[in-house]
Amino acid sequence: MKKIIYILLFAISLQAMSVFTGEVALLQFDKKVTLKFEGKKLPVLKNPIKKGKYYALIPISYRNKIEKRYIFIDNKKMLLSIKKGKYKTEEIRVDPSKVKPSQKALAQIHKEFKAAYKIYDTITPKRYWNKPFILPIHSHVTSAYGNARMFNHTLQSFHSGVDFRAKMGTKVRAANDGVVVIAQKRYYAGGSVVIDHGEGLYSCYYHLSHIGVHVGEKVKQNQIVGLSGRSGRVNGPHLHFGIMLYSNAINPLQFEKKINSIF
Repeated sequence: MKKIIYILLFAISLQAMSVFTGEVALLQFDKKVTLKFEGKKLPVLKNPIKKGKYYALIPISYRNKIEKRYIFIDNKKMLLSIKKGKYKTEEIRVDPSKVKPSQKALAQIHKEFKAAYKIYDTITPKRYWNKPFILPIHSHVTSAYGNARMFNHTLQSFHSGVDFRAKMGTKVRAANDGVVVIAQKRYYAGGSVVIDHGEGLYSCYYHLSHIGVHVGEKVKQNQIVGLSGRSGRVNGPHLHFGIMLYSNAINPLQFEKKINSIF
């Protein structure tokens, strides 16, 4: 009887699903399986509190093509429909040097980008967290994930996280347990803290006026990691909060909703 129930549950889990660009798909299993997507083997992870349960996260890049793909689970396949996220365009006025950087600044930007993605490409085998994720600040979202960003009438990028309204000096808290891997001032992100939560997952806190942690420091959920500010490419004080998963910048609000559903 148990075997029949398991087969039925597994069949249900293989039904087609859809996900928007910039979001994460979540799959849950009653046993350890092998999972491949776009020719790559993705981690299948132990549920942090439910013994014998497993899950997998599939980040869909913001720039992913809109089409149907297959997820291969053991010797079965599951249809994944990728849809275009409904993202807006926003105009932001900033210092001209943040739109057309000098050659010296461009060298700095390139160095910072390369160093950051060397970190994001690293999958730490250890998981540091075992509880649901929290938001680093409780405030209104002033700029959503995925918005096309026009800086001084020039399209520069898409918004890789969410911005929360925050006056100067507001306490910023760690979304979950982890280890600090970036704690420095950067050209675009300003005062920056990035926390490695293990297993390819990182949380990012930008535009800080004060950095309260150092690289290599172990932090606990809700610990103050810095104070909000207006450093970097900004037009006012706020907190930028982002999530990186397997080197993909994904919607942090949708991610937290998905990951917290496994508890």
